Amino acid sequence: MIRYKSISNKGSRIVNEDCVGMFKREEEYGFFLADGLGGHGRGETASQEAVKQAILQFEAGGCKNQTLAAIFEAGQKEIQSLQKKEQNLYSMKTTMTALLLGRDFVQWGHIGDSRIYWFWNGKLMGRTLDHSVPQMLVTIGEIKEEEIRNHPDRNRLLRVMGMEWEGPEYQIAEKIPLRFGQAFLMCSDGFWELIEEECMVKLLRQASSVEEWMDRMAAQVQKNGEGREMDNYSAVAVWVTRK
Repeated sequence: MIRYKSISNKGSRIVNEDCVGMFKREEEYGFFLADGLGGHGRGETASQEAVKQAILQFEAGGCKNQTLAAIFEAGQKEIQSLQKKEQNLYSMKTTMTALLLGRDFVQWGHIGDSRIYWFWNGKLMGRTLDHSVPQMLVTIGEIKEEEIRNHPDRNRLLRVMGMEWEGPEYQIAEKIPLRFGQAFLMCSDGFWELIEEECMVKLLRQASSVEEWMDRMAAQVQKNGEGREMDNYSAVAVWVTRK
């Protein structure tokens, strides 16, 4: 059985440019999270359009092999169409994450620095790698993983929806089997920058429900953000349970 809980908060900002959505198609689930860039309502428009197109593609295709690619391609097309219509080619951009749970498999895709974490039996198994300058510096060995959160270039993104693409700039992970005890966390940078992975795991092990896990993580994010200019923060938590 699939259990889930989502949150989206504007933090200290006037407008929430994050957008979260989900769609259930028979026994298949699609979860989507986008973090808009550009300000002045442009990022909000981009993230909402990306999630809207993702839901439409999932509603039509479910967990087919081509659905994730269709989600990113459709979102990119619509955002670029809006850019041209409004004669604004430089704002109106967004990150995007998509998590699909089929009857017997899980698969995800992403672009930008919104993340998807994968846990199993209370252990962190992995996460998506940001399309950002700090993540690139980690890859080439110039900084350590733990330095990403406070790096001065942490908001410099190398790939997002709304940029010109030379080809598919999104990344799609290989399918993994759907198993009891799995947990997934999708989140924007405003969320993961204020809670470390060790804390995510600790709270996961303590939680008796997906709602409790999310609520405790959100409380930790709020606590760690006290006295700071907090970005919008959004997250989706998903559990695969026996009942």
